[in-house]
Amino acid sequence: MFVPCMVSLYLGTADIKAFFVSEAITVTVALSMIFIRKEVPDRLSVRDVFLLTVLAWCLVCLFGALPFILSHTVSNVTDAIFESVSAVTTTGATVITGLDSLARDILLWRSMMQWIGGLGIVALGAAVLPFLRIGGMRLFRAESSDFSEKTLPHTRRYLVRLLMVYMIISMACTVAYVIAGMTPFDAINHAMTTVSTGGFSTHDASLAFFDSVAVESVAMVFMLIAAVPFVMFLPLFSGKLGTLKPDAQVRSMLTSYAAIIVLLVWWLDWDDQSSMLEWIRYSAFHVISIGTTTGYVSTDYASWGSFSAVVFFFLTFVGGCSGSTSGGIKIFRFKIAYILFRETLQRLLHPNAVLMRSMEGHRVTDDIVASVVAFALAFACTVGVVAILLAGAGNDFVTSFSAASTAVANVGPGIGDVVGPVSNFSSLNDASKWIISFAMLLGRLEIFTVLIVLTPAFWRG
Repeated sequence: MFVPCMVSLYLGTADIKAFFVSEAITVTVALSMIFIRKEVPDRLSVRDVFLLTVLAWCLVCLFGALPFILSHTVSNVTDAIFESVSAVTTTGATVITGLDSLARDILLWRSMMQWIGGLGIVALGAAVLPFLRIGGMRLFRAESSDFSEKTLPHTRRYLVRLLMVYMIISMACTVAYVIAGMTPFDAINHAMTTVSTGGFSTHDASLAFFDSVAVESVAMVFMLIAAVPFVMFLPLFSGKLGTLKPDAQVRSMLTSYAAIIVLLVWWLDWDDQSSMLEWIRYSAFHVISIGTTTGYVSTDYASWGSFSAVVFFFLTFVGGCSGSTSGGIKIFRFKIAYILFRETLQRLLHPNAVLMRSMEGHRVTDDIVASVVAFALAFACTVGVVAILLAGAGNDFVTSFSAASTAVANVGPGIGDVVGPVSNFSSLNDASKWIISFAMLLGRLEIFTVLIVLTPAFWRG
């Protein structure tokens, strides 16, 4: 909070008091927790890791909401919590209107929270999800690095290097945006929300405000970079440039996005007088934006017709690669599902055949397959339950399912008139906002991390 506080002081805005009080409250609580804590064990148990993760994310969202409510950026606690959760989980859904005239310190705070949340996601995938065996990090890791599978989740040096990679990509993205024509302030904010695949913008119109092919091209490149496993860049620290190559899930992600872009362009250009280059531009940008769960918008893709709406709805669930900042189900799990589907067909043809599941030379064991199936079921059930709750809160069918899907997948914009690409979530009632806030947190922590803490068995013994 110190950085936006200094920006507020420099600009002379009225928000300096809000940030100063927020800092004071946060520091006071933190120091109190430090002074009253008991002796910390040398080694955390698996239960400790799960509980610490959930509590840490909840507390960050809680304290992150303070500047919003104290600066009167939003009118109530519900909106402040919603905006904070959306930022930290890098969802990108917002309840704030009038971003173009909003104070720069608040805009910077929103972007910083997404950037910090993106870093937390990378650390979560490296340090916590391997315990759940659902993140794919045990299978996809930097083979050329000197971190073994045994020490991968516990290596401080590994996490420090991931932080360095994250910062280098963020700085490169900032420079690229400035070269593309953004102001330094816009470039810094959009770089933080691009690398975190968060999608917050400093303008209500998102990237449509710039109407620039150069800006959209930079965004597409860095959204794709942010959607690949960050461990893929670790060989750069040991000078092994030759080992920097896409793995199976990266190739599948790029192939899937390219196929959807071609499909959309073919459909949109079939009976339309617009230029094909224009359709390629908008289709490519939005497929990458929604596919990587960033959520930037450069035009109203909801007006392209029902076919496009259905394509983008299902694209919401795809996401990027395991070990990236993107949300969604993740390409890794689709790869495992495809391997299982192919094996099932082969067994129908050859019941007595001995088949070996593998990906990139790694054996896909039964527990990995089981975890993927369990996660897919949990994801689908979560979206369904959230949609039912939203419908019960008074929302229509399209809004309920779209909001539930985009919240659990951490995308941001949905479809329909209420939560579509040119709308925001401000018109929803308070009950709906609390439901969506919890759904965003569930999706960001890969569902099981939260659910396991809520089970009675977790607290026994």
